[in-house]
Amino acid sequence: MATVFSEVTPAELGFYMPAEWQRQEATWFSWPHNEETWPGLFDRIPAVFAEIVFHLSQNQYVKINVKDAEQELSVRNILLKANVNLKSVKFYHIPTNDAWCRDHGPTFLVRNLKSSSEKALVNWDFNSWGGKYPFELDNAVPKSILKYHNYRSFNPGIVMEGGSIEVNGTGTVITTKACLLNQNRNSHLDQFQIEDYLKAYLGVKQVLWLEDGIVGDDTNGHIDDLSRFVNETAVVTIMEEDPSDENFKILQENTDLLKSMRNLNGKPFEIITLPMPAPVIHLGERLPASYANFLIANKIVLVPVFQDKNDKIALDILQKCFPDRKVVGINCRDLVAGLGTLHCISQQEPSLSN
Repeated sequence: MATVFSEVTPAELGFYMPAEWQRQEATWFSWPHNEETWPGLFDRIPAVFAEIVFHLSQNQYVKINVKDAEQELSVRNILLKANVNLKSVKFYHIPTNDAWCRDHGPTFLVRNLKSSSEKALVNWDFNSWGGKYPFELDNAVPKSILKYHNYRSFNPGIVMEGGSIEVNGTGTVITTKACLLNQNRNSHLDQFQIEDYLKAYLGVKQVLWLEDGIVGDDTNGHIDDLSRFVNETAVVTIMEEDPSDENFKILQENTDLLKSMRNLNGKPFEIITLPMPAPVIHLGERLPASYANFLIANKIVLVPVFQDKNDKIALDILQKCFPDRKVVGINCRDLVAGLGTLHCISQQEPSLSN
């Protein structure tokens, strides 16, 4: 039975979610302020954000959610000391519970008409990965953005996070069963209904499913720590070489699934493997350190590195994947203590001009 939606859907109107490597207007962030997210390490975190903003601000806008004018002034001073191009930074007085903008921010869509292009956003529900943390402010972020930008807004009325979906911009999305089929998200929907929502609100034609996420990931298995499109037909995916590592079987199973998948033309995807760093431990807990959590921007790709022997290998692999962009490593050994890195803290907004 076909899923009935409460509104005319983006797909019906010709909207779709562009791939991350397509031209961007800006990258969004929610400035970190919750000290409990990085126990014992919070003082180091703003400098990591500032380094990221420095690189991005050279070639595109950076949009940052802050609590109020007082926090904006504080953040401006931090960015100034980091030599950020402040002419490319825009601040929004939108309070948040935390800094994970990939998940509480909107999904941006575009559609191309004969005489013009149009942008829209999807205001998913956000419940903090199944009610794990407070989320009332985070859940209001997409609606708050509409106070600043007159974008068309779609409201599917289901829980979805940006880190759980990975699109190639030409009709395919990859996700995981561990996350999207978890009873702590949309227990009233089955797999086929969730596929209907993804097709209707991302403008995709097919949904491909991996299984579980990596150890230490409190999102129940986000795809952006596992497998990422680097172009329309190629996927990079993380692999663990040590058979005794608890991620070994999980990642082998996902890679086998990727090899069996086909694009809309019936052809297999090119599979490019990334190594895993050695386990990163903080306060006795293994953290979800993954080179797959990279951030693509207009002229650069920022890649999380962990002071590990595999850092350079991962950077070299990704540089070959993005020959038209500069690949830059960002030390995320502290950042990952918050249980996420570069992709998790960011959300791209596409440009309407090529």
